[in-house]
Amino acid sequence: MNGITVPMAIVDFIPVVLFFAAAVLLQRDLYNKMVKGAYALLATGSVMVLIGGLFKAGWKILYALSICDYPLLENSFFPMQGPGFLLVFLALVGMFTPWNRGRTVTMSVAAVPVYTSSMPFVIMQTVGCAGAQWSLFALSLKMRQRLAAVMYVISFWFMLGMGYLSATFDDSSSMHWMAQCVNIVSQGSFLWGTVLLHRAGLADWKFERAGSAVR
Repeated sequence: MNGITVPMAIVDFIPVVLFFAAAVLLQRDLYNKMVKGAYALLATGSVMVLIGGLFKAGWKILYALSICDYPLLENSFFPMQGPGFLLVFLALVGMFTPWNRGRTVTMSVAAVPVYTSSMPFVIMQTVGCAGAQWSLFALSLKMRQRLAAVMYVISFWFMLGMGYLSATFDDSSSMHWMAQCVNIVSQGSFLWGTVLLHRAGLADWKFERAGSAVR
């Protein structure tokens, strides 16, 4: 691989930290709004995403320092993050939809199959990210937090940008930096929207059975 430097590898930890900070904040605010199974999926999915990101960033550090090229760390990225994001999405579905509350864990059983190709995990990651952001976008509108809703939309579009860059990746240094900047904006917007919901009182927000929210 060409184009990886130590500063670039260090910067790769930033979007991982941004996402996990948002995930921890969501777990705190949504703890009393989810059944145990859905909350377990949220926590498990968040940890899987964190581990996948840390593995990839750690591999870049080792490679940039010429310590070793340990492909298992790199190859674990999509198998960890794909199902992880999907579990986060299923957890939010379980919170919003009473029909799913008793079936969310069952639905998640198919989220971690074994494939030799990374494409199924890329699809899981895309569906999971988009679904989670759509769910939080809808929640923002229910809480009348338009700026938070805008942040989730921005996060979604930059996530699509990451998908485009992945499809056209040429392994150059400039492409690595561009991808990292796009990812930082995406995860930074995700965290910003989550912080806005937290400040708006998400922890005290109450849901009716049909899925609408009241104060």
